[in-house]
Amino acid sequence: MRVLGVDPGLTRCGVGVVEGVAGRPLTMLGVGVVRTPADAGLGRRLVAVEQGLEQWLDEHRPELVAVERVFSQHNVRTVMGTAQASAVAVLCASRRGIPVALHTPSEVKAAVTGSGRADKAQVGAMVTRLLRLDAPPKPADAADALALAICHIWRAPAQNRLQQAVAAHAARTPPTTPRAPAARHTSKGRTA
Repeated sequence: MRVLGVDPGLTRCGVGVVEGVAGRPLTMLGVGVVRTPADAGLGRRLVAVEQGLEQWLDEHRPELVAVERVFSQHNVRTVMGTAQASAVAVLCASRRGIPVALHTPSEVKAAVTGSGRADKAQVGAMVTRLLRLDAPPKPADAADALALAICHIWRAPAQNRLQQAVAAHAARTPPTTPRAPAARHTSKGRTA
């Protein structure tokens, strides 16, 4: 499986491509960052993110795009930029018919390091080790993108089995229809 990981951001959008299957050594095919000028208008920055992601999709032809799920932070401005860049990534993949998976930061950290509370240095160190790299990818956004791709490759088989089990259970269980409330019978007394 070839996965493009996207760590969304307006200033730096991390991208990384990993190929492999769960249980076997993984291979990094590319890593980098799509950058936009902080002083440019929002529309121009979103177009730059789109163009950068389209180039990565053209070059690497991933089977799936894994994007970090946006979560609430204290800085609303940062969250908005991250959400907008995330939407661009989902749009670019969906336009091409490429499936998209969203993973929370804690899911990615837990998959790669074993702890959902790992810091950026720990994630970078494990990405370096897992992909047999000479040094951690810089900046951290690039390492995070590779971690997203690794997370998806490792989690996909379990998620697929779970979805299949749910579908099989649904196929075996007849749908229940809500029952109508029982009618109340009132007896009318006879009067003589």
